[in-house]
Amino acid sequence: MIEHLNTINNVEIKSVFDKSFKTYGKVIEGYDFTEIVEYMKTTPMPEANNIYIASCEDMENMEVAHKVQQGLYGGLEIQVGYCNGRNSTYNGLEYHKCSELNVAVTDMMMVLGHVWDMENNTFNVDDVEVFFVPQGTVLEMYQTTLHLSPCKVTDEGFRAVVILLKGTNDTTFEKPEHITKEDEILLFKNKWIIAHPQREPLVKAGAYTGLIGENKQLKY
Repeated sequence: MIEHLNTINNVEIKSVFDKSFKTYGKVIEGYDFTEIVEYMKTTPMPEANNIYIASCEDMENMEVAHKVQQGLYGGLEIQVGYCNGRNSTYNGLEYHKCSELNVAVTDMMMVLGHVWDMENNTFNVDDVEVFFVPQGTVLEMYQTTLHLSPCKVTDEGFRAVVILLKGTNDTTFEKPEHITKEDEILLFKNKWIIAHPQREPLVKAGAYTGLIGENKQLKY
């Protein structure tokens, strides 16, 4: 699959198992997500764009969710949700002040960057790295990792479990007055994000337009 993706794209597609991923996060092993993955097969797939559910009580009540909360998050309360969709463009980049756990229910690609490569709340698309994530892989992405929605590698789209600290991405969050430059890109609770100017849904939501360059589309 990676060989094919590299043949048809003008950006390098790396494996999430490549050592270059180590600055972005790590692959998690040992947890059995079978029950959650089976549940994910029943979740809706939009005809276009993506659907994001921050908190799914059914998945949060599963045994593995409790184990992840106690182990990977040290007992801090988490939310277990999902992102399903047909996205294939960069669109923007976000980060949280905590790790994010993704479970790849299908094959997918992730577009990643480092927060330390941002300049005045901007980031150049040429500085991102793209990683192929095979079905069944569990990823921890560090809080310094810029990311957004996965990208599809088939016509059927992608499905991914998304685990974060409870409350993250809450849209009812009341934004504080701007004290630091970083405050300008705080959009929702524990969600700092920059959007590509062409990504209307993010811009209309109030995201700072800080992703510079072509809003590239990944082919498959």
